Amino acid sequence: MPKMDDYLVGIDIGCAKVGVLIGHPAEDGTVEVVGRGKSRNRGSRKGNIVNVDATVAALKEATEEAEVMAGVEISRGYVGVAGTDVRSVNSRGMVSVSRKDGEISEGDVRRVLDGAKSAALPSDREVLHAIPQQFMIDDQHGIADPLGMQGKRLEVAVHLVTANVTRLKTLVNCVNKAGIEVIGPVFEPLATAEAILTHDERELGVLLLDIGSGTTEYAVFADGEIEHSAVLAVGATHFTNDLAMVLRTPWNEAEDIKRKYGCCLPGMVNQGEGVSVPTVAGGPPRVVPKPQLCDILQPRANELLSLVREDLIKFGYEESLRGGVVLTGGGSQLDGLLEMSEEIFDCGVRYGLPRGLGGLVDVINSPAWCTASGLLLHALSERQASANRSKGNVFNIRGVVGRVRGMFSDLL
Repeated sequence: MPKMDDYLVGIDIGCAKVGVLIGHPAEDGTVEVVGRGKSRNRGSRKGNIVNVDATVAALKEATEEAEVMAGVEISRGYVGVAGTDVRSVNSRGMVSVSRKDGEISEGDVRRVLDGAKSAALPSDREVLHAIPQQFMIDDQHGIADPLGMQGKRLEVAVHLVTANVTRLKTLVNCVNKAGIEVIGPVFEPLATAEAILTHDERELGVLLLDIGSGTTEYAVFADGEIEHSAVLAVGATHFTNDLAMVLRTPWNEAEDIKRKYGCCLPGMVNQGEGVSVPTVAGGPPRVVPKPQLCDILQPRANELLSLVREDLIKFGYEESLRGGVVLTGGGSQLDGLLEMSEEIFDCGVRYGLPRGLGGLVDVINSPAWCTASGLLLHALSERQASANRSKGNVFNIRGVVGRVRGMFSDLL
């Protein structure tokens, strides 16, 4: 099977599954999905790898499936980064304009971005992304590109995403052991946003809420840029665990019951229906009314959504969601969760599905594939930016802040 380095690869290592997508750049500037592979992952918990061998085995299985479908052998790709140890903070930098005539140069932009990225960090953390939110020249705010403008003082506001160095190295090593070189890491909400958010939502103000198996990642976008992001140590597995413990049924049976009959909103439950629930140790099954299942699931759903809302209130973003909330991730499919989200956040809520891709889109038309789809779109964007630089457009603001200190050259 020949290696095709011109193909794009996105790798999503979740707590429940590993998903691999292979795409090919189309002539119209889009990405055609040509391969998809997935496998169950037993080596990750709460977004962090706890068993290297199990994770590598899952990666190999998912990769081989995608390669067979695409008819190519992949060797490089982008990998999503999540986990409860990921931290985000907004930072600022300020410099005096160096030229006597006051025109802002590339050097000024580089210096102010370096200043914003130099926020004090513990020794065990690295900056994963530094995303410019806006530039300010003297008293003028909301500037996207300050090059060529006039002023005495240049400032920038950036969103920094940091990760634990050790856990990041473990993630990279797992992908390497599966035979794939990591081109770069991408914080998963940033990748997911590429696949599901519209331009208008980003401008108006939107909350992206990605409910995975072990964690929930979320990010607020406004005025076109990311304003806030965080990872919550609650995910779909917690709903299953609650059912298994209260009903005293095997975990796999609880997961099946949740998927088929689970609902977290009492008003959506048929009061007269019951569900056959197997018991542990092979005992006889018993019939449990659906309202009882709802009584178990509702508190966990309310907890998850309320924790997110409290965090938004803490940082002053509760009034910023004019574009609503977009739910995605495999755990977002629980009946009643969308309606409960509308109540808690007091705004419109929709489900997010991958968009902006061609090819085998029918096989990835699910919230569970939004992150991997976004990684493909991110890979395309990086490739296009690299091509522009090779044509002489050497300076790009996002290129300067997207990756700090060539971090991965130190990790690989």
